[in-house]
Amino acid sequence: MNSEASTLLGLLADDDRLRTVAALVLGSGPAPVSEVAAAAGLDLRRAAKALTRLAGAGLVDQVGDSYVLRPERFREALNSLSRSEEAADTPHSGRGPDADRILRIFVHDGRLVQIPAVHSKRLVVLDWLANMFEPGQAYAEKEVNERLSAVHPDYAALRRYLVDDEFLHRRDGFYWRAGGTFEVDPF
Repeated sequence: MNSEASTLLGLLADDDRLRTVAALVLGSGPAPVSEVAAAAGLDLRRAAKALTRLAGAGLVDQVGDSYVLRPERFREALNSLSRSEEAADTPHSGRGPDADRILRIFVHDGRLVQIPAVHSKRLVVLDWLANMFEPGQAYAEKEVNERLSAVHPDYAALRRYLVDDEFLHRRDGFYWRAGGTFEVDPF
């Protein structure tokens, strides 16, 4: 997770700070510590401590002796998450946003974290795996195992699924790509 968003979540993970933010959200504008404390159900010391921490992180501004929430900080944190997700090395399926979402669930940092039990989800992952193999090229079983073990330790199950669902064909110890999506270069 991006540091801006994790900082915000860390701030709100504390009950006093969360209650303080809620009091500011529900208030009608800048409020002194005493009003924030009363609205949050906190004593003055705890409310002041929460406001000081929130102000230090830029989520709250101090205006004279009053405090005001900076709601744009929530939007900034959300936008930073979107940017980091787009920039992350997430695989694209070539099959649309639903398939991309499935890959984001099961593939992290280029590694398959779990083989999906649901067949339709497993097909999306198998299609992604099939792209590790060039159409028209034959691969020895050892090479198939090496490629698959680079993304998940149970390469034998993956190889079997790829063959069973006809992403790869097999004969005499050799495998070749038989299905799945692939990009076509325009001429």
